[in-house]
This record gives sequence, C-alpha cells and structure tokens, in this order.
Amino acid sequence: MAREIPDLQAAVRTGTGKGAARQARREGYVPGIVYGDGKEPTPLNLNYNYLLKRLRQGRFLQTLFNLKVEGGEEVHVICRGVQRDVVKDLPTHVDFMRINDESRINLFIHVNFDNAEASPGIKRGGTLTTVRAEVELEVLAGDIPDHITVDLTGRQIGDVIHIEDVTLPAGAKPTINRNFVIAKIDAPTGLAASTDE
Repeated sequence: MAREIPDLQAAVRTGTGKGAARQARREGYVPGIVYGDGKEPTPLNLNYNYLLKRLRQGRFLQTLFNLKVEGGEEVHVICRGVQRDVVKDLPTHVDFMRINDESRINLFIHVNFDNAEASPGIKRGGTLTTVRAEVELEVLAGDIPDHITVDLTGRQIGDVIHIEDVTLPAGAKPTINRNFVIAKIDAPTGLAASTDE
C-alpha cells in the first residue's frame, strides 16, 4: 500500500536572488529551494524538462521524493509549492521541505472505488457521484499511502459514503474532524423524475 519513493535529481545553485534565478532559467533549469529539519535552506537547480515530466505525471505535491543533490547527501523531501508563469503556466520556482520518516504531514490522498459490479444500486442504473476524489489525511512521512479504497459492495441507491465508512491505512487520520461525505449513489435521472411526480 505504501508507495515507492521516487528519486529527484538536482544540483546546488551557487547564487541566490533574482539574477541567479534568471540565469538558471536561461540555462534550462528551474530554480528551487529545500528547507526545514533544522538545517540551513539550500538553493537548487532542477532540470526543466525533467521537472516538467514529473509534474505532468500528476500527484507531485502528494509525493515523497528522495532528493539527490550532486555532491551532497540524499534527503527525503516533499514539495510545498510550485510557482508558475502566469501566462504559460510553466514552472518557474519550486519549494521543497526536508522531512524524516517519523514526521507527520498533511497530504491529499487519491480515493479509489472498488467492486462497482457488486453494488445493487449501480446495477439498477444508479450513478456513483464522487464528492471528494482526494481526501486530506495526516500521515507518517515514511508510510504515505498511494490511495485509499472505498468498497462499493452491497451499496444501494441513495447510500451516502462517509469518511468513517472507509478503512484508512494504519497511522493515517483525516485532517477534518467531522464525518464528511466522500461519495453517494444517486438514482438514475428517469427514476428520480418519476418519484418527484
């Protein structure tokens, strides 16, 4: 269930400030910084095409990375922000936060829906309406789940699925302290119209 930790390659940026950042962008890099864990912030350069490929794979802000800095030690980081060009929507700066495996962090985790074929409500023409495709959970940095699973077995038309109906991975808990809705099974439009009449 815990996801594999992907590597992220970077190089230390020698200068700081706007001039050094512009120079990095001209050379095909995206400037960034890594901070936290009681250490000094380190300015970085990430290869533009490499970063863009990672961003397009999705879930960049929910992924724990093993940051490999040339000539430095490997550290676990999580992205805390990607600044983008207002016109082109392309990355111009990235912020990373160092964390250790025992840190607890808040992340949005993807929700999967399984066993739709075993749901009488969906078999009768009901529609699964997803209220939250992702749920914010507090998780251990060393054990970030890839997703949470909602089992639709036995669900009828009109059923509402709350967060308390879902078995969360060990060590994970919702950041919102109430029983919020994740999804519901709505009646087919024809059936809903006839019951209204």
